[in-house]
Amino acid sequence: MTPARPTVLLYGQLMAGEKADWDETYRVVSALGDELPPPELAATIEVIASGDAVPNALIDALPALRLVACFSTGYTGIDLAHLQARGVTLTSAAGVNAHDVADHALALLLSLWHGVPEADRRVRDGEWRGSRAPRRSLRHKHAGIVGLGRIGNAIAERLSALEMDVRWWGPHPKPEARFARGASLLELAGWSHVLVVASRAAPENRHQIDAPVLAALGPDAVLVNVSRGFLVDEDALLAALTSGAVGGAALDVFEQEPVSPARWNGVPGTVLTPHIAGFTREAGVDMRHQQHENVRRHFAGEPLLTPVHDPL
Repeated sequence: MTPARPTVLLYGQLMAGEKADWDETYRVVSALGDELPPPELAATIEVIASGDAVPNALIDALPALRLVACFSTGYTGIDLAHLQARGVTLTSAAGVNAHDVADHALALLLSLWHGVPEADRRVRDGEWRGSRAPRRSLRHKHAGIVGLGRIGNAIAERLSALEMDVRWWGPHPKPEARFARGASLLELAGWSHVLVVASRAAPENRHQIDAPVLAALGPDAVLVNVSRGFLVDEDALLAALTSGAVGGAALDVFEQEPVSPARWNGVPGTVLTPHIAGFTREAGVDMRHQQHENVRRHFAGEPLLTPVHDPL
């Protein structure tokens, strides 16, 4: 007799299109939005494969649930404390696209610092250099990294290769880090010519880049954000950019996405991209593979690749 295939719930629009990739190995159930599977199916579901959001009501409706395997690196819409209280493990795509995000952070910084968009416009408009002032070199400037996880460390290594002086700040010391840790976020901002946000997209980090941090950063420095938009107080940033209290900002993420063009039109000293830092062909393939591998390992009783161990 063929053993019953384990049941996996594919949750959300992102996973709905992936059903064929799971059907061969698992008994697949799908759900969108607030819908819950019928009780007879709910009792058999041990794993949810999802994007970065799963409602607690769905978690509570699955008594046998043991794993939520998140497709993305972030999981802002998943209540980790609630999962931990239920004895459910969370895995993510952590590390899969860290190099891509770090590359994009560097591209944003170089584009902003060297005035690439404006220079491109001048060439196309036939203005050439005109009265354009010479720019400052990045060499020997101070780069502060907020959060030295996989992405933050990859960014730090790239900025160090540009001969920048790199330091970082995060809530927990990392004795193994080769870069110095700042005394505080505020102190790091005051020291930095470039402040890069690469911190964990956790609710407790909301608006960690606030008005006092921006004031410490100052008019000769720039902010780069490739993590999540809610980590920066966007209203405070807009005010600082408009007044000249901060020298510039290069952003791939925003508090509300997609953004309203009117919110950013005319804001000086900005380079903006539409949340594409980790959006590469290779990363998409690797993220799917890592999600599938975490689920396979769960049912095989093997160590998971990327369990999330954040403290409660």
